[in-house]
Amino acid sequence: MRVQVPSVERAGAHRSEVGPVELFFDLVYVFAIIQLSHLLIGNLSWGGAAQTGVIFAAVWWGWNYTAWAMNWLNPRSPSVQLLNAVLMLTALGMSVAIPDAFGGGAWLFVGCYLAMGILRPVFMMVAFRGRQLASNYRMLLGWTLLAGVFWIAGAALPEQWRLGLWLVAVIVDYAAPLLHYRLPGIGAAPMDRWDTDAEHLAERNRLVFIIALGESILLMGGVLVERGEASLSLALSLVVGFASLFVLWWNYFAAAGPTATGGSESTGALRSAYAYAHALMVLGAILVAVSTELRLSHDHLDSATVVVTIGGPVVYLVGNILFLRSRFGRLAASRLVATAVLGVMAVVALLYVDEIPVIVLSLCVFAVTGSLAGYTVRNGRGVRTPAS
Repeated sequence: MRVQVPSVERAGAHRSEVGPVELFFDLVYVFAIIQLSHLLIGNLSWGGAAQTGVIFAAVWWGWNYTAWAMNWLNPRSPSVQLLNAVLMLTALGMSVAIPDAFGGGAWLFVGCYLAMGILRPVFMMVAFRGRQLASNYRMLLGWTLLAGVFWIAGAALPEQWRLGLWLVAVIVDYAAPLLHYRLPGIGAAPMDRWDTDAEHLAERNRLVFIIALGESILLMGGVLVERGEASLSLALSLVVGFASLFVLWWNYFAAAGPTATGGSESTGALRSAYAYAHALMVLGAILVAVSTELRLSHDHLDSATVVVTIGGPVVYLVGNILFLRSRFGRLAASRLVATAVLGVMAVVALLYVDEIPVIVLSLCVFAVTGSLAGYTVRNGRGVRTPAS
């Protein structure tokens, strides 16, 4: 009896399906987010923040391009499943290298990142040869190789050059879609040539955001286990930390959840909403996780804890504003107000950092994010687009 092997291409009726292999692939990013959190916790300085930002940008771009490729690939196809397995292994290698990426782990990090960046477009060029998508991925591969020059140079040259060269590499990677992957003398791949499935991308991004939120739960549980017993102050901090995490989830799903229908589904709008806006929202969730760990494990505030505690929600809100503007054309005034209030709060907290108890800062931030979540849920229900 002949066994029919599924095609690598998604059937039109099932394009929005998120396959088990995609969920399996995302598991690596649980580990990646843990590594990123620990990288920042271990180096709470502006230099450490810059290093974490560059590493996060690469980790996110690896996930993002894989999620986009799966728009057109059939998750039931054995060759697609093998592709995801190899990409998963290289993502694991990147994650292992994160703590020492600016030291001896640079080559492992760069090698795995570039392996992902080359394998994906080559697979797509072969799978869709003779079609527009293959041409698109040929342009994308050219930009990946251009960025790769700076990634490799950063790993090869002395360590003091690494951050600057890798920052240039990130700029090249992230600029490529904005410049339509244009290669002089070769061609371009404007966004209107990418037939993208909005719901598939939305679901993938919702899932990875939940993974980022899960890091806060892991860190909260870790602190409690490390302490051995829960004092009244620790228990209160734990409750406030969990409540803050819940309202962040609530805020996100009220604005970007399955009920947030309507809005632009052009590839340009989806690129802004999911490739860029969600990068900021996921980074914000990671910073919330880091701040939760700092506030639970320290009895007194310091400047770094204040910056991370308020920076997490602010980075998330900036991403949220970009998301709503990209997909729904809204200015999101409520989020602008919340961001401004958090900014004022940061200035006051930094001025009186030695006098403000940790729990007071936690409660103030929770009051802002909780009020915003309540406003969003109340005004967003029963409409086709999220509330402002």
